[in-house]
Amino acid sequence: MLASGRSSFEVALPAGPAQVSVERTQGEHGTILIAHGAGAGMDHPFLAGLSAALTAAGFSTARFNFPYVEQGRRMPGPAAHAIATWRAAVAAERELDPTARIIAAGKSYGGRMASMAVAEGLDVDALVYLGYPLHPPGAPEKLRAEHLPAIAVPQLFVEGSNDPFIQPLTQFEEVVETCRDARVAWIDGGGHSFEVKGRKRPASDIGAGLAPLLVDFAARI
Repeated sequence: MLASGRSSFEVALPAGPAQVSVERTQGEHGTILIAHGAGAGMDHPFLAGLSAALTAAGFSTARFNFPYVEQGRRMPGPAAHAIATWRAAVAAERELDPTARIIAAGKSYGGRMASMAVAEGLDVDALVYLGYPLHPPGAPEKLRAEHLPAIAVPQLFVEGSNDPFIQPLTQFEEVVETCRDARVAWIDGGGHSFEVKGRKRPASDIGAGLAPLLVDFAARI
């Protein structure tokens, strides 16, 4: 893998190729690719804190943007664009180190897009969801889970117990049971960004605090 630093890779989109930014760190225990959520890019403190903690634990990381962020837009583009970006991100890491074990991780939207890419055939060793957006808040009938049973690689759902995107929890647990190989790591009292009421912490600390869960999951697989 390349030494730590910022670079870019190309994503093939219907309107033509797009360059997206990637921030890499160097480690020895495999690579954890990290995608951002719908409302913030790869430089969000939550993701930076998570990446730094994973690097300290010996993992290489690669945080990247989706094309809409590079283009200065606030709303995600078509899912197909995000899936193409995940494919390009994994391909870029494979080119740097063909033997590396790759875990695809994403905050909310970024994790869901990774799951869709893997369900369509993207080759990674495991998936980590940092707050899977099972449905829009208050709309549990609008599930985003039909593709999850098609995923064969191990999956880790890191979830806040108060996250409105997975209420009611019984519905979420039923969805997890449809997966072939999945486990849940609960953050007691956590919301969608893992904030806990009455316990104010910087976003970077919250992200760093989740790193041991990913490290343990990586060791298990």
